[in-house]
Amino acid sequence: QVQLVESGGGLVQAGGSLRLSCAASRSIFSFNAMSWHRQAPGKQREMVATIYSGGTTEYGDSVKGRFTISRDNAKNTVYLQMNSLKPEDTAVYFCEAIVTGPNYWGQGTQVTVSS
Repeated sequence: QVQLVESGGGLVQAGGSLRLSCAASRSIFSFNAMSWHRQAPGKQREMVATIYSGGTTEYGDSVKGRFTISRDNAKNTVYLQMNSLKPEDTAVYFCEAIVTGPNYWGQGTQVTVSS
């Protein structure tokens, strides 16, 4: 069993920055990967960023060059640094742990970017 808790969401102005955190209830060392996804009302859920067990990363086209995913194994936490935020980044951001069994999801944290 894995519990994921996101935090760090809030209201920011366009061009600003925000850092999201995803804290896991146990070591993230054994996870195949961890990902950040986002979903706005009425829109398809979008993969934003993924970090694999070996440390490689993958980003959605819409956030490349602006967002950075990282992890701190000692703290069992994955981060999403979001810079140069745009109004279209407004969404609920979810953390996903990809494991051997069924994947786990956090409850999400709201990010709102104003013009």
